[in-house]
Amino acid sequence: MNHRPALPAARGELSEGVRSLLRAGPVPVGPLLKEAARTDPFGEDLQLALYMAYELHYRGFAGVADSLEWDPELLRLRGAMEEAFLGALREADTGSDDVTAELDALLVEPVEGHGISHRLAADGTWEQLREVLVHRSLYQLKESDPQAWVIPRLEGQAKASLVAVEYDEFGAGRGDRVHAKLFADLMAGAGLDTRYGHYLDAVPAATLAPVNLMSLCGLHRALRGAAVGFFAALEITSPPGARRMARALERFDAGEQCTRFYTEHIEADAVHEQVMRHDVIGDLLTREPELAPDVAFGIRSIGLLEDRWERQVLAAWDAGRSSLRGAGPGGA
Repeated sequence: MNHRPALPAARGELSEGVRSLLRAGPVPVGPLLKEAARTDPFGEDLQLALYMAYELHYRGFAGVADSLEWDPELLRLRGAMEEAFLGALREADTGSDDVTAELDALLVEPVEGHGISHRLAADGTWEQLREVLVHRSLYQLKESDPQAWVIPRLEGQAKASLVAVEYDEFGAGRGDRVHAKLFADLMAGAGLDTRYGHYLDAVPAATLAPVNLMSLCGLHRALRGAAVGFFAALEITSPPGARRMARALERFDAGEQCTRFYTEHIEADAVHEQVMRHDVIGDLLTREPELAPDVAFGIRSIGLLEDRWERQVLAAWDAGRSSLRGAGPGGA
């Protein structure tokens, strides 16, 4: 049986409302709709509440009825939170609709990078590396699941090629090579708990926001262009970062159990970059050129949220603090 995580502790009125609904059944959401409209769309409360609502479409939570996945009141509240989140992303988006230019920009690596993978490869600590694995576990333990929702919304070469990429992500027919399994192996090698969703209480809103964007775009057919855009961005930017993370693990003499996840991405995503760019996006925009603004939006939005996360993590480290909520990852 799949492991179901426990419901997380609330971080405000919205997440408490969702938590109450999931534990005790329908509650009036009228007051929560107003809260969704006025709270920080990138803040702890809304991002956790949105993550909890989306999680019902994945594995759910321990003790929560499966039937609540389609509860009308929960969907009503989720819609209000999505509107606030998507509105904030669109307000922050100042780029053009030139998809080619956006993709080209992703291929440019700064001469002197200062991101998390650069820090860890150069002089980061083992505990900082483990913190990053905790952050990433909220997505990597369901890697590529959100993207699978876009498959029935594509056709022709775009559909065939996206499925080919997903086939690799899901292990090419081998359960032991599923990328989520490789990440769990990495976590185990680093002495972390590998249970799905175990660290939800430990991660901040900045960690949840990119995952929520993936779920949002995956669940809404109208955002299929954005879903393809963020997927392409992830595949294009993955190899350089994976190379640095593998180097960071080698600094600490981590074994193949730990490095395999990243070495797999160095090789696979270099191929996926071309497939996503030419065969998926190229064919999609030939069929539906009106989706170009959405594709560009998806590319930029995942970049915006990833940048927010990196800045928050690095700021915590520079201040001598853990980037996690609470005392840190601890042991498995």
